[in-house]
Amino acid sequence: MIKRMIESSLACALWLGATLAWGADGVPAGEPLRVIGFGSCHHQSLSQKFWEPLLAQKPDLFIFGGDNIYSDTYDMELQRAKYAQLGALPGYQQLKALCPVLATWDDHDYGLNDSNADFPFKEGSRQNFLDFFEVPADSPRRAREGIYDAEIFGPEGRRVQVILLDMRWFLSPMQKLDDPGTVDGKYGLTTDTNATLLGEAQWAWLEEQLRVPAEVRLLVSSIQVVADEHYWERWGALPHEQQRLYDLIRRTGAEGLVILSGDRHQAELSRKDDAIGYPLYDLTSSGLNKARRELSDEPASYRVGAAFQWDNFGILRLDWDSPDPAITLQVYNTFGRPVISETVPLRLLKNPAP
Repeated sequence: MIKRMIESSLACALWLGATLAWGADGVPAGEPLRVIGFGSCHHQSLSQKFWEPLLAQKPDLFIFGGDNIYSDTYDMELQRAKYAQLGALPGYQQLKALCPVLATWDDHDYGLNDSNADFPFKEGSRQNFLDFFEVPADSPRRAREGIYDAEIFGPEGRRVQVILLDMRWFLSPMQKLDDPGTVDGKYGLTTDTNATLLGEAQWAWLEEQLRVPAEVRLLVSSIQVVADEHYWERWGALPHEQQRLYDLIRRTGAEGLVILSGDRHQAELSRKDDAIGYPLYDLTSSGLNKARRELSDEPASYRVGAAFQWDNFGILRLDWDSPDPAITLQVYNTFGRPVISETVPLRLLKNPAP
């Protein structure tokens, strides 16, 4: 009982701090987003060195891209305790006082490693996620299966849409390699075209979201979309679903779209030029404190520059005031130095004129 009272008091204090700083809806009225932080793969019991350089960037918004805690359990009470560890961290409390925080999940905060739609305690896990991230009781997110969601920030002409996909709740089992041999990874290509990543309800919702007016769209996928040549979890493991996503973006005419991904315990920027009608960038930031710390020789023909295998976080910078507005896609190390940086004029993230 005392433990629950302490957790409740902490949640109220965090909510009050965010409300005082940002207003009741958590969004600075009339102001466009200029600095957006994101990251994934955060273990609540490991080094928290990344908080100081992240907070120094003064983000207007932060997005947790999955594996926000490592619960890896069937015990939902234990999972709540691990969320409480994250909530009690001074860095997390400072982040919440500084800016709004959005989140989706991946396997380790959803359930077990590589867990999918068959995870037996996913409803309890969903409730823990929604409660920790203080999703209002009347939110549509509370009434549907999974935790997918979307938000719009900024005034007309400078709108940023954040689309948070749920890559776990509906996920079909991925086809494992018959003989991995010396390959780094364990998943080949799933040939069953009935297998799904998003589930039909989420696919229908995503089509609606891609038709919502916005100048920039951040599609948050906890697993990589463009980088599909490795053998770990990825959209390319279900090629019919990957192509369905590309076709949907084309069909809806959704422009200004950039993918943010995680999961891989390394950072990298990937670009595919022939998928959606304009260059599709996929910026991976992983992990905040759980990077692999070793070089990988996996194939990566879509990679821009080099990968970074040490702890990192992502930063997006939107220059709305330039005569040629642009988005800069960056990854920072825990010393506060950029290790990946690519500036993309927003005019390039549009379908060519007929």
